Amino acid sequence: MAVTGDETESAATGDIPAYQLRSPNSGLAQSIVMAASPGTMQSPSSQHAEEITRKREVRLMKNREAARECRRKKKEYVKCLENRVAVLENQNKTLIEELKALKDIYCHKAE
Repeated sequence: MAVTGDETESAATGDIPAYQLRSPNSGLAQSIVMAASPGTMQSPSSQHAEEITRKREVRLMKNREAARECRRKKKEYVKCLENRVAVLENQNKTLIEELKALKDIYCHKAE
């Protein structure tokens, strides 16, 4: 049998080349697909399942990152609110003291 160097497109799937073999006695061509190692050759359903699993893992990883970022932003936002509350409480306390002082001055003048 002689191997011709012509790759056939119809028999080639993915990255596995197909070659035509011809017997010297007959002019009939036989299509042969060059086999890869058993570890790289998988059924389409297996490849599809692996692709779905890979996509799911990528999606979950992105979701974890987004959740981590969301929690970080929430903590930052809560800290800002707590700081604002502290500032406003101090301001309120100062204003109350000022009001008391003004009331005392006003009451002493009235006497």
